[in-house]
Amino acid sequence: MTSSGSVAPEVPFDPSQPPVIEGFSPSRNLLRDESVRDKFGRKIRENPVVPLGCLATAGALSYGLYCFHRGNSQRSQMMMRTRILAQGFTVMAILGGLVVSAVKSPRPH
Repeated sequence: MTSSGSVAPEVPFDPSQPPVIEGFSPSRNLLRDESVRDKFGRKIRENPVVPLGCLATAGALSYGLYCFHRGNSQRSQMMMRTRILAQGFTVMAILGGLVVSAVKSPRPH
């Protein structure tokens, strides 16, 4: 059975080649020429609020554990609540970054 509305031309399948998707062209040079350090720096430049949220979360957790170890349970509880707020801030920063990058990315016509 053949369909009348064929999406791709009749080309034999070649598993050694990536699939051809109309309107999509991956930028292979950017992915292969970028080291881990370069990618990390680029991600920080794209959304600098996320690393700040991660540092705030780690700091609140560390200080809360330190206070718990020292026996200051009231301060430890306060820092655990602060950690939850910092985690929420970080998640919102990640989601905000995704929205901004989705709005900035060019859309195919």
